[in-house]
Order: sequence, then C-alpha cells, then structure tokens
Amino acid sequence: MSGTNQRIDGARLWDTLMEMASIGATAKGGVKRLTLTEVDRAGRDQFALWCHQAGLTVRVDEMGNMFARRPGRDPARPPVLLGSHLDSQPTGGKFDGALGVIAGLEVMRTLRDLNIETEAPIELVNWTDEEGSRFGHSLMGSGVWSGVYDRDATYALRDLEGISVLDALEGIGYRGEAPAAPFGADSYFELHIEQGPILEREGVRIGIVTGGQAQVWYEAVLTGQDAHAGTTPPSARRDALVGAARIIALVDELMRARGEEGRGTVGRLQVSPNSCNVVPGEVRFSVEFRHPLGEEIEALAATFPGRARAIAEEAGLGLELRELFRIPAQPFDPGLVGLVRDAAARLGLPAREIISGAGHDAIYVARRVPAAMIFTPCKDGLSHNEAESILPEEAQDGCQVLFEAVLARASRPG
Repeated sequence: MSGTNQRIDGARLWDTLMEMASIGATAKGGVKRLTLTEVDRAGRDQFALWCHQAGLTVRVDEMGNMFARRPGRDPARPPVLLGSHLDSQPTGGKFDGALGVIAGLEVMRTLRDLNIETEAPIELVNWTDEEGSRFGHSLMGSGVWSGVYDRDATYALRDLEGISVLDALEGIGYRGEAPAAPFGADSYFELHIEQGPILEREGVRIGIVTGGQAQVWYEAVLTGQDAHAGTTPPSARRDALVGAARIIALVDELMRARGEEGRGTVGRLQVSPNSCNVVPGEVRFSVEFRHPLGEEIEALAATFPGRARAIAEEAGLGLELRELFRIPAQPFDPGLVGLVRDAAARLGLPAREIISGAGHDAIYVARRVPAAMIFTPCKDGLSHNEAESILPEEAQDGCQVLFEAVLARASRPG
C-alpha cells in the first residue's frame, strides 16, 4: 500500500480476529455464536473488555446494540459510526460480521496509538442479531434502531425452543437502558467480506459498495393430509411435500428468468410428520427473492403469491403465504462512497464498484444516517459456511481503507 504513513496494525487485527473466532469455535474451523446465547455473551464481554482497554466508553441499548465511543474535539458534533455484528450462523465462518467489528476496534486502537484527535466523536457498533438464524428476523437490532421493526413485536419473537427475544436479552444481561432508536449520528461505515466471488475472480482488493439490493421474504405453510405411504393411491393423495417441491421449482424459475442478477432461495424446509412411510401432510418453508432493481422485486411480489396459490389449489392443498418483509433497493450516500473510493485510490489498491447481494445492517441504518460499505474478497466467494476464509493482507487492506474513510469524515472542520 502507498499513500499514507498512518498505518493500522495488520498483525494485531488478525490476532484479535482469531481470538474472537475462538469464542464459539467449531471443529470444522468456523464459529457458532448464535445471537443472545451464552456464547454470544462471551463474545460481547470480550469485545467490551477490548473497548475499555482502548479507552472507549461502552453503552448498550434496549435491543442489546453496543456502542463504544471515542470522544472528539467537539463533543456536540454528531458521531461518526462504524461497525457490524458479532453473531453468526449455526455453521458460520470467522469473518462474516466479525471483520467489521474487529476492524473498527483496530481503527480505534490506531487512532489512540497515533494520538490522533478527530473533530467529531467516533462510535463503534456491534449490532444485535444481524443473521436472523435464531429468531427468524435478520437485521433485528439495526432494524429496531432504524424504526423498520417495532420493538415490542420484536421482543415477542421466539426461537424454536420458545425463548423470546426479551427473555434472551435479559438472560445474558444485555438488555440496556438506552432507547433503541436513531440519534443524531453523522454517518455510518461498515467493512464486510463480500460473501460472493466477484472481487476474487477479478483480482480486486476493495469493493466500493454503492448500495444494497431489494428483497422480499415469505413464510409458507402448505397443508395436505397425512396418509399411509403404502396404501394411498395417487388419486387420494394430498401430498404437501410434492406441492412444496413445485413451488420451490417456481422460485427457481422466477429467479432464472432474471438472469445473473436474479436471486431466489428456499433455505428452510420443515416436513411433517417427517416419517419415511407417511405421505407428508404439512410443509413449512421460507422463500426469499433479491434483485438490484426495486421494480423487479415489486413485480415478483405481484406475481409469485398468485402462482404459488394456483399450484397449491391444483394439488388440493391449503396454502398460507405470509410476506415477512419487503426491503427496497437502498443506495448508499454518494459522499461517503466517494471517501471509500478516494481511500482505495490513495492506497493504490485495485477497487471496483459493487452492489451488495447480501443484507447488512448498513442497509437499514442508511434509512436514518448517511452510510457506506467496504467489501474485501473471500475465498471462492464462500460464506455462511465454516470454511469461509480470507487472507490476512485482505483484512489489513480493508481495515486500512476503513481507517482512511472514517478519519477523513471525522476530521472535517465544523
């Protein structure tokens, strides 16, 4: 890298990432740090300790979102935010989310090491439950904070064991007193692995993220009739799994009709009674569509439910189809995107503009605060997998760009 003598400590960044990865480490080299569990508490406690050691003041809001503040010359200035999340998928990788939080910590440590005083305060954020794998609502903490989700309705969500979000927050001691609501922040930056193959394929070190794509998610329940597998002829069958398979094929068809930019996924399937010699009488499954263009998602939302119901009716099945949420395409702030672009150029790092295919906290935060994201490559584009991997120098480059962009924003004259 060139262009600056104010360097983050790449070795310290990597060592801290590996120390966080030891909390909830799995046998296959990944992490299982499900939100609001005892393992999540251990990760939060360690993060809070590091923040205190770096001279930061930590506060926690009523959704468990953690904010670690470094003062600026002008305490009245709105803070510059940076961060991501520490929770993981059940079979997650070391870097999804954690890279952004730990890189933010490294930015704070480097500012301290270099005795840099910024004009505006800076706050490092660990958002609660970005993944949504436990309670079924991704971007939960940032969603409540930004006003997308109702706090009390979110508190009432339950996991598969019947534990509510509120009980889980209180159980690990991370239900804070501060309101989970937007405050007068200046901006928000988030560093994340790409979770796709584009940067690695093109040999590009930095993704300059210009926005997030639109999404619509559904919960589907198909109801037929349990029946004996050996005695029930085709004419008497109301097989919910066969109906689900046809709707899943429809999801794939609608995705592929939109080319390489289309996304359509059924990632969760629960078959009842789930016995090898019983015709399935009920199937519950998830459906999600994503696309960079909001009008494509609106077209899917207008088309998919009717076609799915027609499939169910033809098969003699009942279908409950509930739209969970619809996220419009979210452009990021051009000025902040420009800071990321300038930082990569100044450092001599190959970079390209890119749309985020995944949902991130920045997409909800951007509804309330100017926001931008930075992507680093990940091996084979693999994420939400224990084999998720990045190189130490990729983490260092991403963190250095984050440092440059945050410092430029926080150092602006009042």
